[in-house]
Amino acid sequence: MTKKISIFLLIFVFFIKPLKASIKEKIILNLKNTKNITFNFEQRINDFLEVGECTIEYPKKIFCKYDNKKQKIMVSNGKILVITNKNKSSYYLYPLNKTPLELILDKNFLINKIEDLDFRNIENKYYNFTIINQNNKINIYFNSKNYNLIGWQTEDIYQNLAITFISKIKTNQEINRKIFKIPKRKIN
Repeated sequence: MTKKISIFLLIFVFFIKPLKASIKEKIILNLKNTKNITFNFEQRINDFLEVGECTIEYPKKIFCKYDNKKQKIMVSNGKILVITNKNKSSYYLYPLNKTPLELILDKNFLINKIEDLDFRNIENKYYNFTIINQNNKINIYFNSKNYNLIGWQTEDIYQNLAITFISKIKTNQEINRKIFKIPKRKIN
């Protein structure tokens, strides 16, 4: 019996540990090589579903257009996060560092955390890392085939569970950096 346990431990140490390290290395390398990412998204906050398109440029810039009646827009220049709509009739301004999005948009932060964390393999489709930083808990997901970021789960600023899935991912595309300019608020 002790011989079987010893053999199992040897297999674990020599094969499983390096496999996990290899997966983490591939995810980290993929992140390091990503300058920007464009994708479609589905975001569920509690029972409310929103969809749209986003572009992320590292570090900490994002532009999202929501496919809804108000044509909501979310944009960050790396410091400020603005949520508005196409005609700018409503306007919400947040310091980016007060949101979990700041951490998701910081690939160097993600890389440093991933290096120190173990991951969960979910149905051989996704790798999940749980990052806890100050008051933020972020579950971040990567595709097991190409190691692309495919989504995250956080609590929004109102403590609502926010789950974001991304698809139709394109990396390192030519993008117009003007999209990250904070929109000016219309004054009536």
